Amino acid sequence: MPESVADIKGLVVRYGRREILRGLDLSLAPGEVLALLGRNGAGKSTLVRCLLGLERPAAGRLRLLERDVWRHRAELMAEVAAVPERPDAPPGWTATRLARATARFDPSFDAPDFAARLERRAVPVDTPFDALSRGQATQVSLALALARRPRLLVLDDPTLGLDPTTRLEVLEELAAELAERELSMLMTGHDLPGVERLASRVALLADGLLVLDEDVAALRERHRWVATPRPEDAELTAPFEPIVQRPWGRGHETLVARYDDRAASRLGAASQIRWASLEDIVVASSHQVAAPRNP
Repeated sequence: MPESVADIKGLVVRYGRREILRGLDLSLAPGEVLALLGRNGAGKSTLVRCLLGLERPAAGRLRLLERDVWRHRAELMAEVAAVPERPDAPPGWTATRLARATARFDPSFDAPDFAARLERRAVPVDTPFDALSRGQATQVSLALALARRPRLLVLDDPTLGLDPTTRLEVLEELAAELAERELSMLMTGHDLPGVERLASRVALLADGLLVLDEDVAALRERHRWVATPRPEDAELTAPFEPIVQRPWGRGHETLVARYDDRAASRLGAASQIRWASLEDIVVASSHQVAAPRNP
């Protein structure tokens, strides 16, 4: 088993004079689920294209499964599967025809597994791809990817545009796959509740720079909302590294980044402390960043 599924060092991508990725360092360990987050234009999709060998960086090193992506792309893509942001296939092709075509170039493709996944979700296998709903097309794309038994699954905003029921089905399918076998996964997206359900680690991109890279459990452990009833009591949160503050009754509720249970005892009985969601943390961290941009 490789020590690293993905190893990225000093990655730079330029479009003209503009740097989209600016010396990015990132890694993915076997069995890890990494959520790559950030605002639109932060560089997430660019990084995914580089990982899949669809875009060549201007500088830096990019290795998958301990092999250079550009020199070994053909063999690597037999071990990597991707689900794009918008499901794509020849418009007139059915799921059955897509499965047959996939099996021709990938001997590891498990056709019965593919059929079973679509049957569980009641997705028609003989309907042309362009006649499927958005949710059905996503289910077909995901089933194709998982039936290939990849070592790395790359998901580019997999729940974008899905209704709540289909979104939940997609997340359940991924969670079940992770429970059954050691699958490494890199996912982008804005569905932070979905990310929180699946990801073991999050990386936050802002303006082409990596501004946060941490295990989800550790990230949530050190963040709390601290509510203080009097305006002057907000100063008591200073040692906990306040990130953002908002009104709370006559006082304030402050999201802090360095919460400590022992030190919190001096906040007073009237103060209230509660957990922060991953969405709270990511949004606040994004607002903190003001990276300079190239002209």
